[in-house]
Amino acid sequence: MQVKATAKYMRVSPQKVRKVADAVKGKPVEAGLNVLQFMPQKSAAMIAKVIRSAVANAEVGGVDVDDLVIKGVIADQGPTLKRFRARAQGRGARILKRTSHITVVLEQ
Repeated sequence: MQVKATAKYMRVSPQKVRKVADAVKGKPVEAGLNVLQFMPQKSAAMIAKVIRSAVANAEVGGVDVDDLVIKGVIADQGPTLKRFRARAQGRGARILKRTSHITVVLEQ
């Protein structure tokens, strides 16, 4: 049985989330959370939070939590916040603050 959890509009770029996500794909939930705990990246804490949410969803659904494996971590691009930075001679440069939608799929 598959269990999902999603976090939307997370303020980190999907490219950075995918680098961390590859480290936990295919691992049991406990092992994946242990790996994420010692990663310095900002997105590691975000992914860990979504994994814990998926585990809680599994408990509500009556699934045995000890057998769960992280089948996939998907990082899709959310809306981009566009900001402006003043530059020389009255010009302006665009700053793109990217957001992510993180989805975790657990499987028994």
